[in-house]
Amino acid sequence: MIFGKINVLLPNCMVNLAALLTVHNRKAKTLACLNALFRQQGLPQDVNMQVLLVDDGCTDGTTQAIQSQFPTVRILPGTGDLFWCGGMRLAFGAAMRDGFDFYLWLNDDTILFPDALTRVLATSAKFNHQAIIVASIQDPQSGALTYGGVKRTSPRRPTQFSRIHPSEQPLPAEAMNGNCVLIPSIVAQKVGNLDPAFTHGIGDYDYGLRARQQDVIIMIAPGFYGYCKRNATGVQTPLKKRIQQMVSPRGLPPREWAVFTKRHAGWLWPIFWLSPYINRVFKVDVW
Repeated sequence: MIFGKINVLLPNCMVNLAALLTVHNRKAKTLACLNALFRQQGLPQDVNMQVLLVDDGCTDGTTQAIQSQFPTVRILPGTGDLFWCGGMRLAFGAAMRDGFDFYLWLNDDTILFPDALTRVLATSAKFNHQAIIVASIQDPQSGALTYGGVKRTSPRRPTQFSRIHPSEQPLPAEAMNGNCVLIPSIVAQKVGNLDPAFTHGIGDYDYGLRARQQDVIIMIAPGFYGYCKRNATGVQTPLKKRIQQMVSPRGLPPREWAVFTKRHAGWLWPIFWLSPYINRVFKVDVW
């Protein structure tokens, strides 16, 4: 009954969904992710899924294994230094040029539950396919929330976020982790692609905040949708290594963090730009 609404709201008879991934030398995880994706259950027959995957310089045989086991996957070559945001931007851009009804961001270390896509699309239908839908992901051992929707901890701390635990009903969010996110076409046309200012992990938060600035709502779908372990932060490492991690593409590169804070932290942005570096080095928050 819910999926009957999809064709009413979308112009095409067939609903086209692009699943977007970027991968680098994690063959086993990538194959496990794709296996779960292609084993989704309960999808209506009028939902057609195309996977667009960026191979960002894999040297472990990932591409060959995908071509053998999942021949319908469209593989886009990367440069080897795209990281998450760059790779997802490449896949997202290619998909938007082709024109899909939905775009699904998916991390290759996330294992979706068999009914994940059915439930995510059902939540989207509740909001007339005009909202970003975030799927919460949990740790496979503890069951704890690892990735999903986030909100600011306080109006006075515009760059500090906490994850929102999913409920039995959809919940609003201010931004999101990019592990499993459904973006309808109308939202993609309005917000655009991930910003090239960001290399890796800041781009998903920026996308969500930019969407909210354009009055796009972000909703956390009820319950959990898959498994993924939380990435280690490395805070117990020596000072030199903490600094290296902090300024690396996987941390908070100073120029990229400056773009983010200028854009989202208001006129006091220099303080919020400096705060995480001081906190990581001296473990003292300046704000």
